[in-house]
Amino acid sequence: MNIKLILEQHVIQALIDNGIRNTDNLLINSTRQKKPWDYQINGIIKIATMLNINSYNLAKKIACKIHIHKIYQKVYVSKPGFINIFLNDKWIIEMLEKKMKSTRLGVKRVESKNIIIDYSSPNIAKEMHVGHLRSTIIGDATARIMEFLGHNVIRISHIGDWGTQFGMMLAYLKEQKKTIIIKDINFNKIYQKSKIKYENDKMFSKKAKEYTLKLQSEDQLCINIWKKIVDATIQNNEKIYKKLNVTLTKKHIIGESFYRNMLPGIINDLRNKKIAVKHRGATIVLLNNFKNRNGEPLGVIIQKKDGAFLYATIDLACLKYRYEILHADKILYYTDIRQHQYLMQIIEIGKLAGYIPNHLIVEHHMFGMILSKNKRPFKTRSGDNIKLSDLLNESIKRAKIIAKQKNPKLSTNKLHFLAKKIGIGAVKYFDLSKNRSTNYVFNWDNVLSLDGNTAPYIQYAYTRILSIFKKLNISMFRIKGKIQLKEQCEKQLGLKLLQFEEIILEASNKGMPHILCNYVYELSTIFSNFYETCSILFSKNVKIRDSRLILSSLTAKTIKKSLNVIGISTTNYM
Repeated sequence: MNIKLILEQHVIQALIDNGIRNTDNLLINSTRQKKPWDYQINGIIKIATMLNINSYNLAKKIACKIHIHKIYQKVYVSKPGFINIFLNDKWIIEMLEKKMKSTRLGVKRVESKNIIIDYSSPNIAKEMHVGHLRSTIIGDATARIMEFLGHNVIRISHIGDWGTQFGMMLAYLKEQKKTIIIKDINFNKIYQKSKIKYENDKMFSKKAKEYTLKLQSEDQLCINIWKKIVDATIQNNEKIYKKLNVTLTKKHIIGESFYRNMLPGIINDLRNKKIAVKHRGATIVLLNNFKNRNGEPLGVIIQKKDGAFLYATIDLACLKYRYEILHADKILYYTDIRQHQYLMQIIEIGKLAGYIPNHLIVEHHMFGMILSKNKRPFKTRSGDNIKLSDLLNESIKRAKIIAKQKNPKLSTNKLHFLAKKIGIGAVKYFDLSKNRSTNYVFNWDNVLSLDGNTAPYIQYAYTRILSIFKKLNISMFRIKGKIQLKEQCEKQLGLKLLQFEEIILEASNKGMPHILCNYVYELSTIFSNFYETCSILFSKNVKIRDSRLILSSLTAKTIKKSLNVIGISTTNYM
């Protein structure tokens, strides 16, 4: 049930009836707990200002028009032009009962589109670290949300398996005369050692570039070693994805090497179209919309003078493939803020070359950094990146201590199961609950807290509802009766439950899972207030008790679905 959409349609029609067609500034806010109204329309003031008419009088005209619909119990106008709305209790009850019968909790499927989501994309030959967390789980949560709504989501983890790091490693292995046996070689260490040599040894650097070119020319020996490195890294990453409950699998991984046969054609095509030119032996594209420090058109190199291709060439081929072969209606990139200008340049070149049409939606859903308490990048004391596997194991370890303290009688198996669900869920939710466009401070005390906007708090709210049904020996799925909204806390809970669809759509449209996190947290706190205020277990009136059980059941189902749709598990006990 998308209440905001219904209100918007009513208000837009009322504006049109009053001869006003510009409704771009229309803004509808749902209530917070301390506000008296259910919804407020506050875009009327901007519309009136643009038309140079009295906003209060316009708001009164709109209020009179929309009041005829049965959805509204009361509509009143406050100065300078706010329309405050109270929804009809009977209508809320009717919608809640429909929601109760719906396996999708009232969320309608949208018109399906092919949506490509590019996320995670860890480095090959290196272990995943905490810097990969945000791209991986925000991208995956968005993929799940969009899939739930009915879109055909094409997940892609675009791995760097064709660049300079392989030239470095191949040169190092050749120099050390190493034989590649996966069990015996730590590729992460080989990468680190080769990188140090690459940065400090000019002769080695030259040799690494030669090997990069050899690999890109498909030298068979280089290809054989490269395959072993890539396969070993992917196997390790799959273990992390499984532990994180992330839906990426090997079939979603498309490396840079996949596009290698397209690269010469891209270069020739851009030259023929006069988009790319030769400059000091290299091939570059000059972009008028992007300026360098001197105010001149910025040049994007697509081929080095030695013939080697760059990330830009690959990303152009990638963009072309995604539109022409995968038939993308929308492409989303989940990478950090530092790559924004680069991606905008690639998109600009793609449009200039005709690889993607101007109408194709291509968005960069950038995100901020994870910081430590001192507001510096979240790393080990020595300054190294924290391994993602270590972070997850630490969270499970801490969750086990908390679970044991809360429920000492749990068996070893149940304790381990619970600790994993709480620990992984806590790390994921702590990240997902933050606006992706901002940095945030990682703090263990807050991550695993049983109070506030955290996964453990919401997971506990879910188990608390299950315990109500357990005590009454009633199935949550077989409750009979009619919903009644006698108390204010009952109406607040019912209204919040009806907002699920509009929240899901907003989170999907903006690619911001924190919108859904905030919703499920607010739902949990409203339920807590409802539980404390409106007696369920000790209610003497059976009809009222059953009504409150229906609201409780709907709350549990909505919490479970909300967490599930962002990849976080609920538990039946805590």
